[in-house]
Amino acid sequence: MKTIKSILLTVLFTTLSFQTNAQRNYTVARSSFEVAGTSNVHDWVMKSTEGNVTANLTVIDSKLTDINNLAVTLLAESIKSSKTSMDDVAYETLDTKTHKNIKYVLKSANKVNETTWNLIGTYTIAGTSKDYRTVVNVTASNGNFTLRGSNQITFADFGMSPPTAALGVVRAGKDLTMIFNITLSELNMRGSLTQN
Repeated sequence: MKTIKSILLTVLFTTLSFQTNAQRNYTVARSSFEVAGTSNVHDWVMKSTEGNVTANLTVIDSKLTDINNLAVTLLAESIKSSKTSMDDVAYETLDTKTHKNIKYVLKSANKVNETTWNLIGTYTIAGTSKDYRTVVNVTASNGNFTLRGSNQITFADFGMSPPTAALGVVRAGKDLTMIFNITLSELNMRGSLTQN
């Protein structure tokens, strides 16, 4: 009887140890973020590549089996269009003097198949937080994982009014599309590469 208990305990501890070892910390290798919208004059896009991303992933046999946590912080004024005047209007709408960052924090992750995940997370924009469900495409390459997805939001979701310009002649539409493309690499691996 003691032998059976010993075997069961060994298996249990080995399994727990294996699962713990399979959890790894990741950081951003590269990223791009876009905010796309419309106006009564033309469509517009603002972009940034300066997001700070941290994640803890469970990886077994080089396959992503769980996203334990994921946090994104993006400096609001790093998002830029091709026109400084448009950027200024956007920053005023976002109240970047008070709310310097746009944030995303994962609440839960559900794997649909090898390349598709459903994430639920909290966006915080202009000081207001709201939960969204995001369908994310995940691909793996050389130990890195790339997450691509988008969300449809509105200015009103975050307590903002669509901005205007040129004395109200140009008016932004109420709907926005947020698009992200994030490549994550294992934190320890990045450290060892840097040392070499």
